[in-house]
Amino acid sequence: MLFNSFEFVVFLVVVFALYWGVFRHHARKQTVLLLVASCVFYMFLIPQYILILLITILIDYFAGIYIARLEGSRRKALLILSIVSTCLVLFVFKYFNFFIDNANAIAHFIGWNYQLSTLEIILPIGLSFHTFQSLSYVVEVYRRKQEPEPDFIVYSLYVMYFPQLVAGPIERASNLLFQFHRKPEFNYSLAVEGLHQILWGMFKKVVIADVCSVYVNHAFAHYDQLPGLALLMGAIAFSFQIYGDFSGYSDIALGTSKLFGIRLMQNFNLPYFAMGIADFWRRWHISLSTWFRDYIYFPLGGSRVKGWLLHRNVAVIFLLSGFWHGANWTYVVWGAIHAFFYSLTFILKSLGLAIEAKAVDPIWKRVSVGLCTFLVVTLAWVYFRANSISEANGYLSAMWQAQFFGPMAYDFLKVLLLIVPFVIFEWINRHNENGILLFRQGISRHARFAIEMILVLLIIDAYYTVDHSQFIYFQF
Repeated sequence: MLFNSFEFVVFLVVVFALYWGVFRHHARKQTVLLLVASCVFYMFLIPQYILILLITILIDYFAGIYIARLEGSRRKALLILSIVSTCLVLFVFKYFNFFIDNANAIAHFIGWNYQLSTLEIILPIGLSFHTFQSLSYVVEVYRRKQEPEPDFIVYSLYVMYFPQLVAGPIERASNLLFQFHRKPEFNYSLAVEGLHQILWGMFKKVVIADVCSVYVNHAFAHYDQLPGLALLMGAIAFSFQIYGDFSGYSDIALGTSKLFGIRLMQNFNLPYFAMGIADFWRRWHISLSTWFRDYIYFPLGGSRVKGWLLHRNVAVIFLLSGFWHGANWTYVVWGAIHAFFYSLTFILKSLGLAIEAKAVDPIWKRVSVGLCTFLVVTLAWVYFRANSISEANGYLSAMWQAQFFGPMAYDFLKVLLLIVPFVIFEWINRHNENGILLFRQGISRHARFAIEMILVLLIIDAYYTVDHSQFIYFQF
């Protein structure tokens, strides 16, 4: 079920009415309702794939209980067994065909005629997200930082909670489980804040992301026929498409959860205002970057190690991050680009040349460093968007061709009229958790209502004039 669909609106209204109306004084029934609603939400596309999710839940639920009871080598062995079993499900559905295709390509290159067969399977939506969420729970129980969850219903809801089930944020047990155990109390202010955040998320997705996608699709489909400037604008448009798409989803997820009195972690913090690649990753997909930091980077030694080990650690987390996003070498190259510039930050720091994100002054230095960061991120996004490395290389090569200037598509003017006010608005409201909160501060009720209605009209107009699509991160 897509957030940007009429079906979801009906679904959310029904669940909200049952949760706070029919079952308001029955906490256990409210928990069961959320779990049933999550199952319905997930089964809306391919119902049988909920069995895959159930396998992951069963593995890690019992692993958590028995890991807490065991000691010594048996405890560690069970942790490894749990991790391998959970990751095996992810491997089969997401990476098996990728490895088979590459093995067949190598066999063909060396002259072997035998070809391995791939599986006729569809990737379950959000598989990487709830897999990582389950893994973090087991690891935290093993580290004795989290008590095992004895209630199977509550643990299942932790993995399946529908607002963040298919595209995050990747929650931690320490933040979510206790919220499912406490008695729900309706918070009017939090619910209104949630509705505002849903509205802002829908604006990002339907108006910013989907409108940008029209120009992006045209640019990538015809990159060999367009002038360089048009391709540069296409890359910039994709930067805002993926940001509007993914952060829009996160806003809708956080806002939806607030309607039920449950707070999820912030997943974005104005990443395109970052001062350097390191700062960018403190702001972009925060739940994933902190996951890799806590469970891969720190155990390898983090930044405490020196020399090549430090750069090895950086390479590992970014290559894994790229591979996490998809079974395609384009994602690995995307991760490698970020690894290179992240490592470059450490090198410059060792030479005393690094610029700290909070210490860039005067303003022209902030702007120049911010623009350079945005340019690097934007060019890296080309590999993320392209279907193959050769397509990405061709796109970037055409961008710097001799004919840089040429006729600009009318569609990008429309995109530009959306991007510029959007950036200005986010900058003005940069100290708030989400952009829509500005409407509750310092302006009259009538002005606030007018702004909200304008957003609603823009969403409706874009919804019916632009082909709306599923969220990009559903495929991960």
